[in-house]
Amino acid sequence: MIIGAHSIVYSMSPEADRAFLRDVLKLPSVDVGGGWLIFGLPPAEVAVHPSDRNDVHEFYLMCDDVEAFIASMQKANITCGPVQNQGWGLLTQVRLPGGGHLGVYQPRHGRPKPMAVKSARRKAAKRPSRATRKPAARRKARRAQR
Repeated sequence: MIIGAHSIVYSMSPEADRAFLRDVLKLPSVDVGGGWLIFGLPPAEVAVHPSDRNDVHEFYLMCDDVEAFIASMQKANITCGPVQNQGWGLLTQVRLPGGGHLGVYQPRHGRPKPMAVKSARRKAAKRPSRATRKPAARRKARRAQR
């Protein structure tokens, strides 16, 4: 039933933060139109913590070695906050180009195995009709059918 998770980072400078995710963190992405990038992430997990209110959510990236992560960010002139030992992990904050912060931590808690996901059914992208295809595209389509 569940095939993945979609996280959202709100930003006052989304283009700069998208470039950071693409160029510095090297996350794979797909442009879904007009430069609007959707980024692939490694396996994820979710935890539910007690709170006095609902609808409060946080997003963190995890790494194997927080000190090595900070060193790689420094080489890219990206500012990270000091490492905080939270018990459950070693946490830093990355200053995003858009002005926001993104938590990154080295987990020290138990980690679940990634959820097995059955192949998601994807709707086939609509191909342009034969009449609207350009001549070169028509020739290429004919060669592919041979």
